[in-house]
Amino acid sequence: MNKITTTSFYNDIRLILQSARNKAYTAVNSAMVEAYWLIGKRIVEEEQKGKDRAEYGQQLIKNLSIELNAEFGKGFSVANLKNFRQFYLTFVGDKKSYTLCSQLSWSHIRLIMRIDNKQARTWYLTESKAENWSVRQIQRNINSSYYERLLSSADKKAIVSNSENEGFNARDFIKDPYVLEFLDIKENGKLKESILEQAIINNIQEFLLEMGKGFSFVARQFRISTETSHFYIDLVFYNYLLKCFVIIDLKTSKLTHQDIGQMDMYVRMFDDLKRGVDDNPTIGIILCKDKEETMVRYSVLKDSEQIFASKYSLVLPTEKELEAELDREVKMIEESLMVEK
Repeated sequence: MNKITTTSFYNDIRLILQSARNKAYTAVNSAMVEAYWLIGKRIVEEEQKGKDRAEYGQQLIKNLSIELNAEFGKGFSVANLKNFRQFYLTFVGDKKSYTLCSQLSWSHIRLIMRIDNKQARTWYLTESKAENWSVRQIQRNINSSYYERLLSSADKKAIVSNSENEGFNARDFIKDPYVLEFLDIKENGKLKESILEQAIINNIQEFLLEMGKGFSFVARQFRISTETSHFYIDLVFYNYLLKCFVIIDLKTSKLTHQDIGQMDMYVRMFDDLKRGVDDNPTIGIILCKDKEETMVRYSVLKDSEQIFASKYSLVLPTEKELEAELDREVKMIEESLMVEK
C-alpha cells in the first residue's frame, strides 16, 4: 500500500470510530436524561403522599441520596436529586421542551431549567441545539440576557418564529445593547476606535456568537471607492440566513447625526458597488457607546429596515442593570409608537 492509500485508509477507520463514539455518547446522554426525568417524576409522586410535603420531601431525598450513593456511587447528592425533581416539575406537560432536552447534555439542562420564563426556556433549548452552543456559551448567553436583548429590538412573535426557522427579518437579528465583556477592555479613559476594532478581531469567534445566527466575517477596514474618493468600513460580515452583507461602524462616543449620515452613505454605496445580484439589501449597524432616542426617532433610523444603531457594553451588566436598560428600550419604543398614532 502506498502512503496516500494508507493515509486514506486510516482516516476512513478513524472517522468510523469517531462516528461510533459520537453515537454512543448521544445514546448514553439521552438515556441518562430520561433516567433523571423518571427519578424526578418518582420523587414528586412519592412526596405527594406525605402529609407535610416540605418536611417529608426533605427527609425522603436525604434518605434516597444515602441509598443511591451506597449502591451506585457518587452522583446522587441531595442537590442533584433536587435538580432531578426540578427538571421534571419544570418540563412536565411540555412534550416539545422535553424532546429538546433529550438532545442536550445534563449540564445544558441544569442551566436552562432555572429560567422562569417558559418562552425563554423554549428559545434557549431550541437555539442551544440548533447552534450547538457549549455549556460555557449557554451560561454566558443566559447571564447576558441574550433572549431579552433580542426582544427589546424586535417583535416577540418573530423571535419565537425564528427559533423554529420559520422566517427571518433583519430587525430580529439586531440586539440592543450588545455585551462585549469578552474583549477585556477597561472602560476608564477615552477608548480609541482602532483599539476596539483590534480587540474584536482578536476575539472574532466570541464576537460572532454575540452577533447571533448566520454571521461570517468578511473583512476589516473594507475599502469602497468612487471615481474620486476612498472610504473604509470598520467591519464587514455576511449573514447567510438573511442573505446580505452586514457592515458595522464602530463609535466609542455618543451617537451623532454625522454618524447616521455616514452609515446611510456607506449602505447606499455598498449596495451599489458590492452587493451581489442574489443578495438582499445591505444592513448597516452603528455600534456606539451611547445614543439618544430623540435622535433615533427623528432620523432615518426610525423607519429604516437597513440602518440600525445599537449600544455596546464592555462589562457584563448585573441582572438589575440589564433589566433597567431593557425596560428603558421598551419604553422608548412604546413612546415612539404613541407618537406615530
